[in-house]
Amino acid sequence: MKKINILIADDHEVIHNGIRDILRSNIRYSIIGNAYDGEEAIEKALQLRPDIIFMDISMPKLSGIEAIKIIIKKLPNTKILALTQHDENEYVVQILRAGGHGYLLKNSKKEEFIEAVESVLQGKRYLSNQLSEQMINNVLEQLSDNEITDQEEIHLTRREIEIIQKIADDKSNQEIADELHLSVRTVETHRRNLMQKLKVNSVVALLKYAAQHNIISFD
Repeated sequence: MKKINILIADDHEVIHNGIRDILRSNIRYSIIGNAYDGEEAIEKALQLRPDIIFMDISMPKLSGIEAIKIIIKKLPNTKILALTQHDENEYVVQILRAGGHGYLLKNSKKEEFIEAVESVLQGKRYLSNQLSEQMINNVLEQLSDNEITDQEEIHLTRREIEIIQKIADDKSNQEIADELHLSVRTVETHRRNLMQKLKVNSVVALLKYAAQHNIISFD
């Protein structure tokens, strides 16, 4: 019986322990490594060459989406399941365009984790059962539209645009978190991911990009 080697990449130890507990019931699954940020995920993936990677999309140093792009180029046979708390269409599209094979919400049931692993091993794409049929159709439509657009175009999620607008309004991370009903940590992660995605290293450069592309308005 062939072992399925699995790498878990998430910046929360509780997630590592939870996935390990879920998968230990199947003797075919072997957790061969853990990573706690995007850069470490790439390093461990290249070192261990797992069959499956559970990849959080919001991590320190390098986002999971960027890590997926790099890993898929170097390890095309590795299957990557994005693990996230976000259930927005835009994130699903970004994961699939980056080369991810599935999208699993962190609060999914135990059975769904097993189903996701088995599905991608069979060469199928997997989308969480909690995503509605309408959402899945919207994702597929966006993927189809994106395939005929400029591949260098950068697509921002609705939440990311909201964050940029709040930054332009000179809001602090705490104020943004309060107004959008998010944690400060989540806001910080969005800001970090935005900087990485847009390849900028300052708030001034971020706002300049947003203004040039008519992403936000300045009152």
